[in-house]
This record gives sequence, structure tokens and C-alpha cells, in this order.
Amino acid sequence: MSQLVIGVTGINASDNPAPGIGVAKSLKLDTDLDARIVGLAYDAMEPGIYMDWFIDKAFMVPYPTAGHEALVARLLYIKATYGLDVVVPTLDSELPFYIQARDELEQIGILTYLPDKKQLSLRDKQSLPRLAALAGVEVPGQAIVTNHAELTHAVQQLGLPVMVKGPLYSAHKAYTQQEAMAHFSTVVAKWGYPVIIQKLIQGDELNVIGVGDGEGNDLGLVAIKKMNVTGLGKIWTGVTVNHGELLEATRRFVKATRWRGAFEMECILSNNQVNLIEINPRFPAWVYFATGVGVNLPAALVRQAIGSAVSPSETYPAGQLYVRYTDERVCDMALFQNMVTQGESL
Repeated sequence: MSQLVIGVTGINASDNPAPGIGVAKSLKLDTDLDARIVGLAYDAMEPGIYMDWFIDKAFMVPYPTAGHEALVARLLYIKATYGLDVVVPTLDSELPFYIQARDELEQIGILTYLPDKKQLSLRDKQSLPRLAALAGVEVPGQAIVTNHAELTHAVQQLGLPVMVKGPLYSAHKAYTQQEAMAHFSTVVAKWGYPVIIQKLIQGDELNVIGVGDGEGNDLGLVAIKKMNVTGLGKIWTGVTVNHGELLEATRRFVKATRWRGAFEMECILSNNQVNLIEINPRFPAWVYFATGVGVNLPAALVRQAIGSAVSPSETYPAGQLYVRYTDERVCDMALFQNMVTQGESL
């Protein structure tokens, strides 16, 4: 297989890490891919730019809000000047653009492997009860609100405590009506409407990561139990689990939706019942955990994108521990200056 150039977004490895570095690490481990990794950054301070042992070259790209034409033009420039065969977007806010531009990008030789518009709409937080039914699991009570009056009514109906969630990102626990109001204002200011109010269920946090082949099958699944999380809700330590009911529910979701691409199912195990909390249509920040236990899902996704043979990973060991840690990087200021002035790394 000739060397591939793979663009990866979400390379912000800060206190609120995005999935990009985990994806890049995973792709580098698959030596048969022989991949060069292009980091697609939105800010010159994204740490991934400076992690040249994973990111071979970094480019600034415009935010999706800059419009369809601006982002396509930038990707075309990257392809012409450095090479770009596949893009793996890892942020929710990017997916509508890449899904809309899929055919156009393929015509210029840039491949993706993503759900279609219909599949993406299925995982909206507003559609959670329907997805839970497809997967055969429970779902917490929730309400969609757009103003303070609806918020007050929702909290009264659901009962405290509740989770206050944004349409794409952000989730806050509220134990009082006043806390719910404050979180509502914070979410709206940052992410807009609607806001999802969800009954807070106590139990073990279990998540499953996978890739669907678009035909109703998965290319590998890994389930974990969160042990410790940061103040921003990011996993800090976790352990792999083999929870038969959870894995079967995930397979039912993939089969019913014919999911295409990466996903994460977030669940709470309470009173021996699996409760679906959220489905993310991309890899999570802990994606390298799956790779570390033998299920390299980013590599499987890229192989699907380029039409290469993929052998689904059927098993993984339970009881494997994941620990996230911080590190430091010292480099020449010229790299930062070049990102700011030229829009690409040295």
C-alpha cells in the first residue's frame, strides 16, 4: 500500500482534549498504512501542532462558519501543496460540512467515511428516545426547552437533579432550580438553542466506541467503565469491560440505523438496566484506549474509506486500565510564528 496522507481535525490536546491526537496516534501505529498525518487546526495554539512525533505537518483551516467554499478551497490547497487523501473529522460541529461536501471532496481525491444526513439527524439529542427503542435499552426522561418558562416546567416534571445539555456540546449537573437556570443561560450563550433537560440517573458510566460499515455491521466495539473524570467531564481513568447486554444493544443500534463511520454510545448502568444517555457521531477523546487494547478503529475507518480490506475486531481483553496524563513540549517560537503568518507548520 502506498503512503497515505490523512488529515485529522480536533488536535487540541488541552484540559478539554479533542479526539484528534488519539486518532493520529492510532493511525501511526498501523505501519501497513504508512501514513503521514496532517493536523487540521483552527487555532495556532492547539497543542497537536507542536507534537511532531504524531503530526507530520499542520495547517490552519477556517472554521465551518466561514462557509462551504472557504473550507473546500483550503483543503484543495493542502492537497495540492502537501497531499491529502483522507480526512477524519473528529468534532461534531464539522460533520454537517463534511457530509454536505462529501461528493465534491471525492471528486478532487479527498475521501471521508461518515454517516449521511439522515443518520446524523437520528443521533440528535432530541431523538434519543427513538434510538433507545431501536437499541432495546432504557432512556432517562428528558425535555427540549427554549426559554425559562419551559425550563421551569421541565424541571418540575422530571424532578431534580437534572442534566442541562447543549445541542452539540456541554453538559452540566443541576441539583436546584437556580442551578438549572444558571446552566441554561451558560449553554445558550455558548451553543444556542435548543437546550435539553435530562433526568440525572445515578449509576456506573459505561461507554462503547465503534465503527459501522454502513451495511448494519460493526468493524469492532470496545466498552469501558469510567472511573474518574475531569471537572469538564473528560475521562481521566477507565477500565475495559465486557458487558454483554450493552454490546448487544450497540450492535442493534448499528444494525437498525445501518450506521456508517465512527460513533460512541454513552450509557448509565442503573439497577441492572442500561440507560442510553447520548450517541456521539464521531470518535471520543479516549479513542486511543480502544487501540491500546487491540482494536484500532481509526485505522479500520480509514481502510473502509479507501476501499481496503478490513478484518473486524471481535474481542478485546476486559480489565485493562486507561490513565490519561499531561506532558510538556518545548520548541522554537518560529513554529508558532509560521502558523500565525503562513497558516502552516515549518
